[in-house]
Amino acid sequence: MDSLCAAIEVGASASREIIVTPELTVEHAYPSLPAVYATPQMIYLMEMAAADAVANFLPPGWGSVGTLVDVRHLAATPVGMRVSATATVIEVGPRLVRFACEAHDEEEMIGDGFHERAAVELERFVAGVKRKSAERD
Repeated sequence: MDSLCAAIEVGASASREIIVTPELTVEHAYPSLPAVYATPQMIYLMEMAAADAVANFLPPGWGSVGTLVDVRHLAATPVGMRVSATATVIEVGPRLVRFACEAHDEEEMIGDGFHERAAVELERFVAGVKRKSAERD
């Protein structure tokens, strides 16, 4: 695993974009709240950008999973506006990769923070999830 993460380059980055739809708003989950982009959706977009940033460094059969999120949601974004999130590798450790993340709508930065991901062998990871699920049956 140490050499696996060592292949990931500090400075590697990726971005994801979406258009805010009603399903991505806090109102979708809580009808009494306004129809603005929900914080968990912004975090998800940042996480997917981070996964994209390291995907090409991982060997076939490997992926990354989120392990930590430390994010601020700074401004509201209405339905119909485009949001982009960028994640940039800022630190590579023996087991984890740390990212600086930002999200912007068409007018301003709406979020920033940090995210960490761990490289995992997908077959082994899925086997662990199946085992845990079987223990519940």
